[in-house]
Amino acid sequence: LKSLPVEYFTIGTPITDDQGHINNAIIFLHGWGGDCGSIRRIDEIIGPKKPLDTKKFFIISITTLGSPNSASPSVMNLGSEFPDYSIEDMVKFQIDFLKSKFNIIHVKGIIGNSMGGFEALTWAAKYPEYMDFLISLVSTYKVSGHNYALFKFMNHIIKSDHEYNNGNYSKPLKKSLALANESMYPFGLSKKYYYSLNNNEIDNYMEEMGNEAIEEWDANDIVYRNNASTSYDIEDIISNIEAKTLIVAINQDQYFPPNLDAIPMSEKIKNSEIIIYDSEMGHIGTHEIIKIENELENFLKEFK
Repeated sequence: LKSLPVEYFTIGTPITDDQGHINNAIIFLHGWGGDCGSIRRIDEIIGPKKPLDTKKFFIISITTLGSPNSASPSVMNLGSEFPDYSIEDMVKFQIDFLKSKFNIIHVKGIIGNSMGGFEALTWAAKYPEYMDFLISLVSTYKVSGHNYALFKFMNHIIKSDHEYNNGNYSKPLKKSLALANESMYPFGLSKKYYYSLNNNEIDNYMEEMGNEAIEEWDANDIVYRNNASTSYDIEDIISNIEAKTLIVAINQDQYFPPNLDAIPMSEKIKNSEIIIYDSEMGHIGTHEIIKIENELENFLKEFK
């Protein structure tokens, strides 16, 4: 494919070396259902004199391959003719964009949240000299267990829609998209949080998720992105990572419990540190990343 659209925005001011290359870039990679605006999850640590000091760093947040409004089956109007892609293809998409748009060939660091962590970790394992540091937020080194099952289940819901037609549908698949998004609802937050809600509140939240999918999702976009995620497994190459790595996990994360994902991953990356904190928000508890502001500052200070 040629002339791929890329949605992005930047924060801060670039600093260039004698050859004209930007040398203070930090790349933020969003999660499965997000886009470049998802950097708002960590906005409390971005700004002057904060861990991600905008006077020291040039932050670029990119909507990745497969996610609107960057190149995806829906955006390119290709539907089922859009080529299959992997997490590594997402990484190559980012690298090509950074080179063509900013002439960036090396970055100060990469921060990946959830699926963005899949990309960040793959990037560091495949191109270990590309970045000085890596921060993995609520992520893992391979999709397995109930995460694998959930991605597959979502695809089964969509593909079982009689109007899906092998991806050649003529109108939005409202019912199956709503059901697919509702299937994710029980896992995003902590178990304790769900028990704090009454059943009417749960009904309302699930209905909101269904309506959100109807308004914002495309069936092929979801199926393709889920296929890329289910094939993600870098266990054999994760030891290639050379960048100084910070692994951030949340005790209440149902998608990636620290004892099954973050802690084993930290043992596989030689130059890594791990921070685990509590948040009733569970997997989306990076909204409370301010809780570890001091630890992030200590990790990042040598790169400023």
